[in-house]
Amino acid sequence: MSIEEMLEDAAEYIRSHDDFLILTHVSPDGDALGSSLAAAHIVEKLGKSFTLVNDDPIPEKFRFLPYADRFRLPGEVERSFVHVLSFDCADRNRLGESGALIAAEATLLNVDHHATNDRFGTCNVVDIEAAATAQVVYYLAHALQVEIDEAMATCLYTGLLTDTGGFRYNNTTSEVHRLATDLLSRGVEPYRVADRVLETITWPRLQLTREVLSTIERDPTGRIAWLTVPYEMLKRTGAIEEDVEGLVNYARNVEGVEVGILFREIPGGKVKVSFRSKYYVDVGRIALEFGGGGHPRASGCTVESSLDEIKRKVISRVKEVLST
Repeated sequence: MSIEEMLEDAAEYIRSHDDFLILTHVSPDGDALGSSLAAAHIVEKLGKSFTLVNDDPIPEKFRFLPYADRFRLPGEVERSFVHVLSFDCADRNRLGESGALIAAEATLLNVDHHATNDRFGTCNVVDIEAAATAQVVYYLAHALQVEIDEAMATCLYTGLLTDTGGFRYNNTTSEVHRLATDLLSRGVEPYRVADRVLETITWPRLQLTREVLSTIERDPTGRIAWLTVPYEMLKRTGAIEEDVEGLVNYARNVEGVEVGILFREIPGGKVKVSFRSKYYVDVGRIALEFGGGGHPRASGCTVESSLDEIKRKVISRVKEVLST
């Protein structure tokens, strides 16, 4: 089925139903929030109702987005839903506890751009060529003939901006710039969005960055670099989970490095691993081997392990991939 056909099926699903539960993945990033919030605006413009739910509080830097204050935690919702819209989520488990609000008889529209998406929806629109799920939602708005206003455009632009690394990653295509240009023409203030999302940092994040950079290591070839964030480092600096986002790029950006990795210890004997690659290593496949997923150049996984053990296993596997 072509993307155009999938979009038309998705449009028909939205036209034919109402009272939507709108979900995205746990620990939502800019694309997850931008795409799901844009969808909320679409649904409202069609005269339909929606409930936005996520397991985690919205990160401070994204709270400026229109309708970000409409998100609720799963425990605040006392009913289940039979019509569900999921955005930027590769599999149902990534919906977290919010997934429990999906009724047993529910139908679900799954909109995503991850190559690892397992098509868990009743209706699926998965465009792995898209730079962001926000790009797919942009197309969906057109399929529904919904006018993109400034509020919706700001949400969509944020999704594009974050998933392209500020229009710097190799998924930044001419089509991405075409969409960005159109969104700017609809009232988006790019400097304001970039300042909130990419530039402004809190003092605790700055302290965390300083300490994290002191942990950087690289293999003898100089093609792999990694950073380590023990849980006590997060507590000592007063930083929060969202402050770790993006720090893996310091490892990736070192001259000569192809794969950058960040290992973050989390409570419960687990480690969250973030991967970034520059040119040719498919880190999405590597993350998949460890129970995670993502994109060819950006991915992650969470494993039950000590820091030392998972560092040894992951670095060994990346070395194997680089040697082939």
